[in-house]
Amino acid sequence: MTGRPAPAVLPPSLRAWLGLIAALAALVVVVLGVLYAGHSEPGSVDVWIQSAADGVRSPWRNIALAMNFLGEPMGAATLVVATVTGCLLLRLPRAAVLIVAGVAMAVGAATLLKHLVGRTIHGDNLSYPSGHTAFLTGLALVVALLATGLLGLGRTAGTLLVLAAALVAGAAMGWAQVALGAHYPTDVLGGWCTALAVIPATAWLVDRMADRLVDGMADAGRRERR
Repeated sequence: MTGRPAPAVLPPSLRAWLGLIAALAALVVVVLGVLYAGHSEPGSVDVWIQSAADGVRSPWRNIALAMNFLGEPMGAATLVVATVTGCLLLRLPRAAVLIVAGVAMAVGAATLLKHLVGRTIHGDNLSYPSGHTAFLTGLALVVALLATGLLGLGRTAGTLLVLAAALVAGAAMGWAQVALGAHYPTDVLGGWCTALAVIPATAWLVDRMADRLVDGMADAGRRERR
């Protein structure tokens, strides 16, 4: 008898919609990357948004610094460990794997794109896309996917929850990055879309690999009983 050790981390009801969203997000990442490849100055959209976000003062600057910390190695590791621990306590090992693999793929993709695009800010600092934004958006997406599965939400409610979580996390970290002058606004958009493109694909891959492992173990068990 075959079965799943844990619920699918990419709920079947969301696969079609999230697949479409991931494809559109990947297109945005590519288009922005081509537009700003090798640039070291903000675009017209960046200038317009930066004029409203730059120069924040306390307490908003402190909030921006706190948000930025969540994307730094120590802050990110703390968030990942906490969410993985929660998944293990809930006996959701597949979800724990997705958290680690998902955020690693999102940040890894952002880092690779930075070197391919070569956009810089403040000298030689590679800026497109924002890795901080990709990380927090990716983590929020994973948590929202898990909540959708645990709560048994349908396609509409599940999609809205996932997109809302991604929007809130991306907007919060994106604002912090722009307010602190660490990224251009279009870098933030690129990081947000990177997570939207990578997380659904990673979740699908985790499900496929887990299902094959379960099927393989079940086949081995049947052979032993013969």
